[in-house]
Amino acid sequence: MTTLFAVIVCALVLCLLVHPRIAPGIKVVAFTAPPVAGVAWLLVEVFERRFTAAVVVAVFVVVLVALTGLLGHPRLPIWTKVTVFGTVPVTAVAWLLIVTADDTLKDPGEDPCSMYYGGVGVSKPFPPQAYCLYDDGSTHDLAPGAQFVFWLCFTVSLTLLSTGLWQVVRDPRTFVRQFRSQSRLTEGS
Repeated sequence: MTTLFAVIVCALVLCLLVHPRIAPGIKVVAFTAPPVAGVAWLLVEVFERRFTAAVVVAVFVVVLVALTGLLGHPRLPIWTKVTVFGTVPVTAVAWLLIVTADDTLKDPGEDPCSMYYGGVGVSKPFPPQAYCLYDDGSTHDLAPGAQFVFWLCFTVSLTLLSTGLWQVVRDPRTFVRQFRSQSRLTEGS
């Protein structure tokens, strides 16, 4: 049953992507809003962090404007526009791997720091870092490869989204055009 549901969802996503009458801005909102809404719901209902949820939603709105401006940029090649759809999820996964590398939620003695290195696990959400802290004050990084991937993808994503945001600030009509369907744009010409 789950496989059938996944196939139906993939078919709907593909239809949405290739349908020419649906504006690109609507497609971006349809694909990016559900995961952010899920994270905001978790933050409010499960973790009771309303302020953090509000910050996540505010950052999402800025990123949405930047992404829409990036897609509407007239001079950028398509591969640069599509790159951001790969780098943002990789950045998120790398961040998750880093902040969970110390496994502080496990029972004491079962986390990698106390089992293998004899220290205490420490993780920081931003800048993302996970390390073992020893009694003498020295440290051992737990996810140096994931940190490299995070910073590489974060920098690429930030650069591309900054370009999109600059495009919207420079020409606000770029943003509006992304929410008009292609058929209306060709009829109006």
